[in-house]
Amino acid sequence: MERRLFVGGAGLAGVLAAGVAPAVHAQAALRWRLTSSFPKSLDTLFGVADVFAGKVKEMSGGKFEITTHGPGELVPAFGTVDAIQNGTVEMASTAPYYYFGKDPTFAIGCAIPFGLNSRQMTAWMYEGNGLKLMRDFYRQYNIISFPMGNTGAQMGGWFRKEIKSLKDMKGLKFRTGGFSGKVWERIGGVAANIPGAEIYQALEKGTIDAAEWVGPYDDHKLGFYKVAKNYAYPGFWEGGPQLDLHVNTKAYDALPAEYKTIVECAAAYAHTDMQAKYDGRNAAALKTLVGLGAKLFPFPKDVMEAAFKEAMALYSELSASNPAWKKVYEDYAAFRRDVNLWFRFTEATFDSFMQRQKL
Repeated sequence: MERRLFVGGAGLAGVLAAGVAPAVHAQAALRWRLTSSFPKSLDTLFGVADVFAGKVKEMSGGKFEITTHGPGELVPAFGTVDAIQNGTVEMASTAPYYYFGKDPTFAIGCAIPFGLNSRQMTAWMYEGNGLKLMRDFYRQYNIISFPMGNTGAQMGGWFRKEIKSLKDMKGLKFRTGGFSGKVWERIGGVAANIPGAEIYQALEKGTIDAAEWVGPYDDHKLGFYKVAKNYAYPGFWEGGPQLDLHVNTKAYDALPAEYKTIVECAAAYAHTDMQAKYDGRNAAALKTLVGLGAKLFPFPKDVMEAAFKEAMALYSELSASNPAWKKVYEDYAAFRRDVNLWFRFTEATFDSFMQRQKL
């Protein structure tokens, strides 16, 4: 069943017309709450929750209604796992790597440095063993997970000064999300995990020297270019970060079968919708940022190579000390190896050619 969850927009409409929608009219009305780790000002990251809730309401004929809440309304930005585990709320939209402090395995379900890109991550989840393995892991937290969003490969962040070599990383205070800070620190930096709504102030005051968030569309909204002009690429720690819908297991198990199907399909729809929005909006936003004075620069080769070396060493260490990590990462790494061999001959070659043309 899990490999058949991913349903496109047109296919989903057909499913509803064929039988899901009529069946739910016999169900009792249900009201749930969904808390998000992302500020409401970001219509993509927070907005994925609204897209999901809207589809659930539409598919249930208004019988299943979910209210969406930003950080601090019900629980803190980084309090979603505890809230779902304890049954404080029924649902949450979050980036699992925020919870690497509980167990680094959380990060594999979102993004790890030099991991899968967005299409590869979706393939591992739906066609590989990703969804099964992560659900097995989340079970101890009373969570059942659904992929629900991906930003695509991210930018490398905003810096007061351009990074020209590995030595420039020494002591640099960098806001980065979750698990990636472990690699950042191994190449000389100082990592800070700060919620999105607080990054601008920390960068403006000099509490941090640099910060990354997502990419041009969101970064423009948050105004980072006003206090740090140098814009790095790529975000090698977030090649395809997946957001999740986390649902309290007990609440989910109590749902009628029709409502469970609606949750699965609505999450899959929202998953595709977020990626489309970022791919469609980032190009124009990048042009705008450059017009406002942003200076693009690539991370130097020695930074990329040092970070890759340290990331692989870290993963080996975790595999030796953390059975949960080892179980999930071994499957992830094998999938990454094979899928990159395929992408090397097709996607990468085609993309490289097209991006050199005068279009």
